[in-house]
Amino acid sequence: MPISLQKGQKVDLTKGNPGLKSIMIGLGWDVNRYDGGADFDLDASAFLLGENGKCPTTDEFIFYGNLKHSSGAVEHMGDNLTGEGEGDDEQINVDLALVPANIQKIAFTVTIYESDARRQNFGQVSNSYIRILDTVTNQEIIRYDLGEDFSIETAIVVGEIYRHNGEWKFNAIGSGFQGGLAALCANYGIETC
Repeated sequence: MPISLQKGQKVDLTKGNPGLKSIMIGLGWDVNRYDGGADFDLDASAFLLGENGKCPTTDEFIFYGNLKHSSGAVEHMGDNLTGEGEGDDEQINVDLALVPANIQKIAFTVTIYESDARRQNFGQVSNSYIRILDTVTNQEIIRYDLGEDFSIETAIVVGEIYRHNGEWKFNAIGSGFQGGLAALCANYGIETC
């Protein structure tokens, strides 16, 4: 039975799951009835962050244009252009044993592609969630349903995993940004997105 989290809650990942090495981050959402003429294309990304909360280089930004980190620790499983169907819309695999020592956190985000041009925002999105699966046992460990707290935001930091006293923990963040992917990149120290 997965642990269901509320915004701001933190929970141990590896301490309560000894031997946990490989996880899958599943992100999902639905689009409310919308008649704007353009499809919703939501994109999941991962930012591998150093002690200062910033990406050491642009290589630590994993998204549809850079699917795999050079260490092999983080791999985006591909861009879903429509969000159609049941279950996860996008997935990111993380091998905890391969995460470089200089990386303290991995933030998982969702943005709306071309949100300004398409006049789209997270107020038009529902049933958003993040879940973490143990890829060895295929068991869901953690689930965080974001709720309907967003209106004009075009980017969301959904959650993050981080190192603490030699263990990995998960933080349910659910924080919205305006400015889409560019705002997130700036927040994490990447100048060009």
